[in-house]
Amino acid sequence: MHAPPRVAVIGLGRFGMALARRMSTHGAEVIAIDSDATAVNEVKDDVTFAVCLDSTDEAALRSQEVDRVDICVVSIGENFEAALLTTVICKMKLEISQVICRAQTAFHSQIFRQIGADEVVQPEQTAGDMLGRRLAHPQLSDYVKLGEGFNIVEMVPPQSFIGRTIQEIELRKHWGVNLIAIRRPRQDPSVLAESEVSDVTTRLIAVPRPDDKIEQSDLLVIAGSEEALAKLAES
Repeated sequence: MHAPPRVAVIGLGRFGMALARRMSTHGAEVIAIDSDATAVNEVKDDVTFAVCLDSTDEAALRSQEVDRVDICVVSIGENFEAALLTTVICKMKLEISQVICRAQTAFHSQIFRQIGADEVVQPEQTAGDMLGRRLAHPQLSDYVKLGEGFNIVEMVPPQSFIGRTIQEIELRKHWGVNLIAIRRPRQDPSVLAESEVSDVTTRLIAVPRPDDKIEQSDLLVIAGSEEALAKLAES
């Protein structure tokens, strides 16, 4: 059994606060850091340890054993200079193996990568992209980006699919996508095929067979390019 990760979250704005609390809920050992004592006091009861300090001070970070964490998330919002210096210290001085930075703009994202950040996230852009996609294609109930231009979506089947078999639909031939699973409302949990995994309300048909028929209440888990998936959703 793996030990829970040790994570430092530096910058306790809305994003950093939510991240620290969520990771702590999932069992991670979280050190929450901010220069604002009010933010530190707000989160102290929800994480392993919360401390008020200047994250651009290498000695201060070492004093709290930040150099021993597995992951450091630099989520400083408004003070870009402090975020840059903190990233440099964490990556080059403290030699933390994984440093993730929150960027407010694409330009900031490029700079973080150039100074050594292992990963850069833009929460506002991601949230906007997801909302835009959901509003444009309400059939898509979930979405995971696997790589540049390649995604997995969970979607309501088009009406033309209902009652037809996977072989008859020919997703790869007509849309260039692959059906990798079907999520179906659970009826009788005592009768499950070997390829099915159950949860509280649904069962996941992990390896759909060519003769499996699509039902009205199904959710289809489909992989493909963003263009192909959008074309399918529009159908």
